[in-house]
Amino acid sequence: MKTAPLSIAASLTLLAAPLLHSAEPAKKPTKATPAAAKATPVAKAAPAPEPGKAPAGEPGKVAYPEVVAVVEGKEIKAAELQEAVSSFLAQRGVQPDDVPEEKRSEVFHGILDQMIMSKIVEKRSADLKVPEAEVTGEIDKIKAQIGTEEEFNKQLAASGQTLDSVKENIRGHLRQQRWVESQVKDGKKVTDADAEEYYKKNPDDFKQPEEVRASHILIAVPQDAKPEVVIEKQKAAEAAAARVKGGEDFAKVAKELSEDPGSKETGGDLNFFTKDKMVPEFANAAFALKKDAISNPVRSQFGYHIIKVTDRKDSEALKLEDVKPKLVAYLQAQEQKKATAKMLQDLRAGAEVKVNLP
Repeated sequence: MKTAPLSIAASLTLLAAPLLHSAEPAKKPTKATPAAAKATPVAKAAPAPEPGKAPAGEPGKVAYPEVVAVVEGKEIKAAELQEAVSSFLAQRGVQPDDVPEEKRSEVFHGILDQMIMSKIVEKRSADLKVPEAEVTGEIDKIKAQIGTEEEFNKQLAASGQTLDSVKENIRGHLRQQRWVESQVKDGKKVTDADAEEYYKKNPDDFKQPEEVRASHILIAVPQDAKPEVVIEKQKAAEAAAARVKGGEDFAKVAKELSEDPGSKETGGDLNFFTKDKMVPEFANAAFALKKDAISNPVRSQFGYHIIKVTDRKDSEALKLEDVKPKLVAYLQAQEQKKATAKMLQDLRAGAEVKVNLP
């Protein structure tokens, strides 16, 4: 399933994120779950981002001064802050008018704090050199995320930026990242003993949940289907269930009847999946079946499913030796994050900063 292409502004913000948010650490090293249903209409859809409330496009009832902060002699103007807030909102799909009045000041101050930190690091990293090849590499990543060269150029023109200005933004982000990394490179080194201690103290983090492997035949039902259409689809699903329960090859019938494009050609096979990866109605039915059992038609938001469980894996604890390399990497990333946060906090405390934002 393709993800929505990023905008140039969003891509640049993501590039800066490791600095502004001290980098998100690697995920805990649990066993990878197979891509259970690829793009099939069975897998649970990723939840849409909740429209987090943030400050509106207009500053609201507060009269903001022209200069909202001065960072070691460099000004941050209200227009710059407003642009940063607008970008923050746009990336989250939030409309400015959705923002409660009481939240506006909080988010404006939060974004301003990030801008202040960036200004401080920008000054200290000014002399670092970033090879042109690294900048070009990031441009190529942005183009890949956006989709096509043509769309990249369209967004470039629409944003009022030039390729040179985007490159300079990227160069600045990379310069700051390199400087931050250089300040915390000698932090605590995580050992195998640290990993073993964490493993023993957090056993629930290393439990592989129960999995089933199932195939299904989907008789799709539009969500706005009329009652007579639903009845017709239900009858078709019951007829399909009767065929496979009567001994016909499940994969053959799935290839013939299933309306799930993601699994139809593989005879309805969805591979192994954990219970949380599928919509509840489907998951509950599949996990209640014994191996080789076939369900009656099960209704979900996608239609009627006839499910056959072809294999099962019981819940088990992952062995330390299997997860140790990833666990060490995860713990090292956590240490790096803590060291970076402290370094930036100390840096801010020692910097000359005047905030004029009410």
